[in-house]
Amino acid sequence: MRDAGEIERFYDRCSDRMRELLDALAAAPDRPRPFPQIEDAIGWPRRRISSVLGGVSRLRHTEFGGRRPYHFHDARCSASGRWEMWMDEAQARAARAAKTGDGW
Repeated sequence: MRDAGEIERFYDRCSDRMRELLDALAAAPDRPRPFPQIEDAIGWPRRRISSVLGGVSRLRHTEFGGRRPYHFHDARCSASGRWEMWMDEAQARAARAAKTGDGW
């Protein structure tokens, strides 16, 4: 996702856990991190990210055409050799605006 309004709408429509994940990604923009590192930063048990992403899949596909307000590197393309995710700075700004209700 590139559009700030769409990212804010996604933030508003997703689960509390997905918002927690988006907040964690927005706190460190442009920094790809492996799932366990993100989970540790949030205080989540291992594999919770996978569960949260599975839970938001239907919303992403039915309301957002499968688009995501974050980026992935699979294990073959990542520096760590594990799945990594991150938000770019524009996505992070939109997520922070959605959290505070400031909008654009």
